Amino acid sequence: MYKEKTIGVVVPAYNEEKLIGRVIETMPEFVDAIIIVDDVSQDDTVKIVKKYKAKLKSRLVLIEHEKNQGVGGAILTGYGYAADNNIDITAVMAGDAQMDPNELVDILEPVAINKADYVKGNRLFTGEAWNIIPHYRYLGNAALSLLTKIASGYWHIADSQTGYAAVSLKALKTMKLGNVYKRYGFPNDLLVHLNVYNFRVMDVPVSPIYNIGKNQASNSGRWYPPYHGS
Repeated sequence: MYKEKTIGVVVPAYNEEKLIGRVIETMPEFVDAIIIVDDVSQDDTVKIVKKYKAKLKSRLVLIEHEKNQGVGGAILTGYGYAADNNIDITAVMAGDAQMDPNELVDILEPVAINKADYVKGNRLFTGEAWNIIPHYRYLGNAALSLLTKIASGYWHIADSQTGYAAVSLKALKTMKLGNVYKRYGFPNDLLVHLNVYNFRVMDVPVSPIYNIGKNQASNSGRWYPPYHGS
């Protein structure tokens, strides 16, 4: 728990056998439920997660899709589990270890103190972003962020493509999650749905992290776009 709030973290996973263990092992102790949603991985992701589940028992939840749904679909499945189990705050962290677990508190804090309903990381706050994020992604992100500002009405947010986020239970239970677009464009469409219900959205600074396990994982740096070939 964090500030008397139960905490869940959804981890969408697709072919993350090289880094999923690192994500699990570095998850902060205050997280009550690690909700890993495997999106029909073709490698040993599920096998590895099951080994950790045997040790962590109820703290680790593994949900296996029967059909690949994209990163948005995996997140929505995790959100559905969190809502059904009345988890107070649900965060999202990628399965490729490119979100700093030490920054999870910063993501959770505004929701925990009822300052926001949805908080997302913004990698562009740091002056190092241009040097760390591949330039074509940086520029693409900037263009999509502008379009998202227009579509969602949240003019104060940027870096719309980041997946590091936290959402309140109230928001999850209010939105019609089944109507949110599951694949490319998921984070943008989610913001539009949040605005329909006038939920409070905030950005907080997070570190841009790329090339974790570059020599071990073929899909490092893959959060945007989410999945290849499906």
